Amino acid sequence: MSMNTKEVAVLSVNISEKKGVIKKPVDSIELNSLGVLNDAHSGNWHRQVSLLAKESIDKFSKQAKRTINFGEFAENITTEGLLLHKTAPLDRFRAGDMILEVTQIGKKCHGDNCSIFREIGNCVMPKEGIFCRVIQDGNLKAGDTLTYQPRVIKTMIITLSDRASRGQYTDKSGPLLEKLAIDFFQSKHRHYQIEKNIIPDQEEELSKLLNRAKKEDFDLVFTTGGTGIGPRDITPDVVKKHITKEIPGIMELIRVKYGMEKPNALVSRGIAGVMNDTLIYTMPGSPKAVNEYCNEIFKTIEHSLYMMNELDLHG
Repeated sequence: MSMNTKEVAVLSVNISEKKGVIKKPVDSIELNSLGVLNDAHSGNWHRQVSLLAKESIDKFSKQAKRTINFGEFAENITTEGLLLHKTAPLDRFRAGDMILEVTQIGKKCHGDNCSIFREIGNCVMPKEGIFCRVIQDGNLKAGDTLTYQPRVIKTMIITLSDRASRGQYTDKSGPLLEKLAIDFFQSKHRHYQIEKNIIPDQEEELSKLLNRAKKEDFDLVFTTGGTGIGPRDITPDVVKKHITKEIPGIMELIRVKYGMEKPNALVSRGIAGVMNDTLIYTMPGSPKAVNEYCNEIFKTIEHSLYMMNELDLHG
């Protein structure tokens, strides 16, 4: 999937001095490293700036059978032209030099503790509002245009197989891994780019690809094959030379979970880790194993990407 930038209209910019109350439209807002200047939600946390689409407001307005004013759901920026809740954390919005980065889609509704909920009887913000942090300072006003720039998750899939690289055997694991990755990215509204490689079980070939993945800022690398204890099984040994941090828990869980049923799974030496800014996961070469490994690995991917990008969602 290629990167689709999109122009988004700013209809209103809004401020409130207290949390949990509606925001009032103002002429312009100043965005700095803490969020919107003079707004109650600014601070050193991940939900500095809130955005809500007119598309979401209109839908709710129809249900509520009344006009909803800009800022009434406590959004800092009211937009038109994009279903904001279909974006994903780490996507960005730009206006001139100003940059906002999406950190969260929706939020927990506080119900009766929130004056908006008490006044209106419901709120669209928890389901369809989004939150951002300010990456680059700037000013924004109604009539401005935000350019939406989705974060493209660059992914490299490497199949290690002497026979498949010679064309003597059709690689099934690589295409399966690609399909599972696409299903995962689409379920998370992610934009992605996937590159597939088939190489022999050779350290030099694997190292060349890993060095390129680091240099070209790939987010994810998945390898399949070469994790056993045969004389040609070199994948974990080569990958260990490239990783800067190991993530042992994922592979430990997989070996124990599947090894309890099938002891052969305990012989896999697959590892997971970080190569500078790239996450890497090595798995066995069988499609069955790829299914099992991806089932566990994909549960951790989003959180791992957030941690790698210093996005703390606990606050």
